[in-house]
Amino acid sequence: MHTSATHLVLIPSYNTGAKLVETVRAARARWSPVWVVIDGSTDGSDAPVAALAADDPGLRVLRLERNGGKGAAVLHGLRAAAAAGFTHALTMDADGQHPAERIADLMAASRAAPDAMILGQPVFDASAPRARVHGRRISNFFADLATLWAGIGDSLFGFRLYPIVPLLRVMERGRWMRGFDFDPEAAVRLAWTGVRPVRIATAVRYFRPEEGGVSHFDYLRDNALLVWMHSRLLVGALARLPQLAARRLRARPRL
Repeated sequence: MHTSATHLVLIPSYNTGAKLVETVRAARARWSPVWVVIDGSTDGSDAPVAALAADDPGLRVLRLERNGGKGAAVLHGLRAAAAAGFTHALTMDADGQHPAERIADLMAASRAAPDAMILGQPVFDASAPRARVHGRRISNFFADLATLWAGIGDSLFGFRLYPIVPLLRVMERGRWMRGFDFDPEAAVRLAWTGVRPVRIATAVRYFRPEEGGVSHFDYLRDNALLVWMHSRLLVGALARLPQLAARRLRARPRL
């Protein structure tokens, strides 16, 4: 297991059931510290994690009284992490989809490129719902368009490692990025500020309900949120077009 004073694992959770403690155990077996943000959960899934944290100095549980959304939970954790002196945070979902065995790889990539955002790129297996796999291509296209193909890759995959200060800066400038829109908007806005994406292929597994899988994704609500988000980002991209185009030209290899 690796221990760090600068890089931590941050796991936001809302009513994730038994998968939460499984995810936390897997992450703790590979990294320290691990912080969990309980985002107003009401299913009791936080109790076994709190019991673990009572005897584990490498595990910390933060709580929000009301469910504010994934981005709000991440923001709460980022503020606490920055106050504690951490410089980088690896976010992973609490439902077991993201492989804990890849944590060290993302952390190593961050140490090699501390100014970059390290983005897991999902490798889907047969467990992935086809509608989700194909539907995310639309979000990916618009994220690429808003950054002039800066290299984000998969815009929705939440297994990522961020430099904390620039992410806090873009999140605290506005009231967006508090829910399901957090992952794609964070990547786009960081790319706008010049934070370079580094992509790492990462296997992802979707669990069926009988396997303990939990999903709070609402096709109507969350897709409407993505449409609104991408509309805002495209307007923002137009305002930044000269700057983005100049950056892309500078990034082109010279012959």
